[in-house]
Amino acid sequence: MITMKDVYKTYDNGVTALNGINVEIDQGEFVYIVGPSGAGKSSFIKLMYREIKPTKGTLYLNNKDVSQIKEKDVPLLRRNIGVIFQDFRLLPKLSVYENVAFALEVIEESPRNIRKRVMDVLDLVGLKNKARFFPRELSGGEQQRVSIARAIVNRPKIVIADEPTGNLDPETSWEIMRVFEQINNSGTTIIMATHSKEIVNTIKKRVIAIEDGLIVRDEHRGDYGYES
Repeated sequence: MITMKDVYKTYDNGVTALNGINVEIDQGEFVYIVGPSGAGKSSFIKLMYREIKPTKGTLYLNNKDVSQIKEKDVPLLRRNIGVIFQDFRLLPKLSVYENVAFALEVIEESPRNIRKRVMDVLDLVGLKNKARFFPRELSGGEQQRVSIARAIVNRPKIVIADEPTGNLDPETSWEIMRVFEQINNSGTTIIMATHSKEIVNTIKKRVIAIEDGLIVRDEHRGDYGYES
């Protein structure tokens, strides 16, 4: 599903964030990306949804070389990728329902299908009763649930989460992780960058550790391995 071959990323300021990455991630896997701050985790994540392009090397997603996709085709690529951020990135003037529905409206899904799908995913994340609320009326955990619903509403094959529990209290973080496990159990690939030693060591999944732009460890059901 995802293959990186000899991937390098050097930014305009001369900083090399990734220094020869080789990795394969299969459909349906749940993978943590861990490592110290500045290790290259965010660059690794951003490559997958074409926020940035590799300086050298190839990144294949569903047998397509992502680095060679034209800019006008990037939105089409992202229809198969759900992205969840630490800071939620909800549209403040739209309700919970409208924030989630927006992802389907841009691909011109029918109103009937939009309503059913949006309510289904809001039910999955436990927010069906808050469909008409606005982001400012929700807790941080609830806002993150909305961002998860928005990311999965169009049934992407891959969900990429960049520190999704970073701004949440421990109890809420565990609730969010249970939602991710449900999504993964349905066959969706989950790739999550995280600093949470507790989550990684408790919910055992594949762990890819990055340090100085290199993969230094790749273990199925591994542990965090770094001081958090």
